[in-house]
Amino acid sequence: MSTENHSVIPNLQSEYKVTHEQIKAFQEDGHIYLRNVASTEEICTYREVISKSVEEHSKKLAPLEERDTYGKAFVQVMNVWEHSEDVKKFVLAKRFAKVAAELLGVDGVRIYHDQALYKEPGGGHTPWHQDQTYWPIDTDKTITMWMPLADVTEEMGSMSFATGSHKKGYISKLGISDESHQTLGDYITANRFPEITYGAMNAGDATFHYGWTLHSAPGNPSSQTREIMTIIYLADETRVAETDNEARKNDLKQWMPGLKTGDLVDSPLNPLVYHKNK
Repeated sequence: MSTENHSVIPNLQSEYKVTHEQIKAFQEDGHIYLRNVASTEEICTYREVISKSVEEHSKKLAPLEERDTYGKAFVQVMNVWEHSEDVKKFVLAKRFAKVAAELLGVDGVRIYHDQALYKEPGGGHTPWHQDQTYWPIDTDKTITMWMPLADVTEEMGSMSFATGSHKKGYISKLGISDESHQTLGDYITANRFPEITYGAMNAGDATFHYGWTLHSAPGNPSSQTREIMTIIYLADETRVAETDNEARKNDLKQWMPGLKTGDLVDSPLNPLVYHKNK
């Protein structure tokens, strides 16, 4: 890992209060928007160190116009916490993990992986999809935190969610693609799931959604990059599921190294980040 100046990095250990009403709403709708999960000062510091990693990665990418639909959706850097001690403090923060556990209604959560998602000016839309299509984990207790590192304007857009779609579980094996956008868009219409878009968001605000919640995001027509950091959590004591497609085989190898179907998800890449009794 890189050596950095840790003295000025906020520790993110203080609690963020989640109400019973918010927990109930999340579990019913499959998504929620929470304000000021991180302060302006905190997010400003972490934006700098996360963006350094994204900048290094983006040098290797083809020009935007040469990428496919998935590639145009965002610059994607995964498990940033492995490469930076400072980013590690963000990803393993007790504050965020406790919110995730309380929304899920579980005692503790582990990290599945993180992703920095930077949608460049002119970047394309993110098609409708379910995150958990990619994950060989035997639980529906999974949740993603999606946090802007800089303010997201109405023009740039935040994510859209199909309310209640998480209750359907595994809907489709389709990965993020033009086909998934059309097929799952038709599914949302046919099932009359209300679509909710949260619009403009401030840096440090966050949305949380279940792994099965259908969601998408618009393109970025603005001149400013939409800078997002995400963290995926799963309930402690979760086991590895069957790897029934190639994406899940790849995820098992990449995010749960050394594990096999039936094992507890507890590899070195899946640390326990919060437990109310530990």
